[in-house]
Amino acid sequence: MNVNQLRYFVAVAEELHFGRAAQKLGMAQPPLSQQIRRLEDDLGVQLLQRTKRRVQLTDAGRAFLEETRKTLSQLGRAVEAARGAGRGEVGRLAIGFLGAATYSLLPTILVAFRNAFPKVEIELHELKTSELIQALRERRVNVGFVRLPVHEEILEVEPILSEELVVALPERHALAAKPQIYFRDLSDETFLMPPRHLATSFYDQVLNLCNEAGFSPKLGAEASQLQTIINLVAGGMGITLVPESVATLTGRGVVFKHLPAPTPMMEVAVAWRRDVCSEVLMAFLKVVREVAHQSPR
Repeated sequence: MNVNQLRYFVAVAEELHFGRAAQKLGMAQPPLSQQIRRLEDDLGVQLLQRTKRRVQLTDAGRAFLEETRKTLSQLGRAVEAARGAGRGEVGRLAIGFLGAATYSLLPTILVAFRNAFPKVEIELHELKTSELIQALRERRVNVGFVRLPVHEEILEVEPILSEELVVALPERHALAAKPQIYFRDLSDETFLMPPRHLATSFYDQVLNLCNEAGFSPKLGAEASQLQTIINLVAGGMGITLVPESVATLTGRGVVFKHLPAPTPMMEVAVAWRRDVCSEVLMAFLKVVREVAHQSPR
């Protein structure tokens, strides 16, 4: 028994005429009759009663027709599911991201991907750099947006975004009224940052900027979430550096100041395991590249 024989039987059962069924199937009548005979032999029952004037379904034929239609319908859904998965149109994708690093790009990427692949199930996990890399190692996320530099042999890392870092100051801070500030102007300020083990590259970048400006930073309270740090800045607890796009998403109480050239930058990349080849992942990366290419940054 094979799928073609099932299709042949359904055609004959619906037409109750071998000639019309053969025409519908685009084949000659004798081979069709032979295939139905073979199907009946395989089943060990008669499905059709044939006379010179008409063809009728037997009780066995009616029962078999009902189940055969269900089988062919399920087979059609299975074929579509397989083809959709092969095109990256269905499946599941767990995405890790840095809140501070992706405000300007991730929402656009997600909207574009959802519009193109509405049947893919998306999971979002906001993580710090070290947590995200560990999640990629352990396959808890399929793809992640990380802050550069990243040195992991198991990961493929592709830069997608370069964004200016700006200084976040309390609204009533003395430097907030100055038309321009320099990094050396921050020598007496208290820097608010995430713990180094959670954001190593950013932490080290800030320390290097301070050293280049000729001072060692005073470090204040640590917080793992960017919004918490911004709230502490608004409360007068210190200052911090954030990507320029964050300035458009925060509330009152904070002023953002640009620094003169050479402007400190934050570079973001999309990362995934080298040993993973998923059609859904490849489809997502294609959307990421298209959106990143259109981004002014």
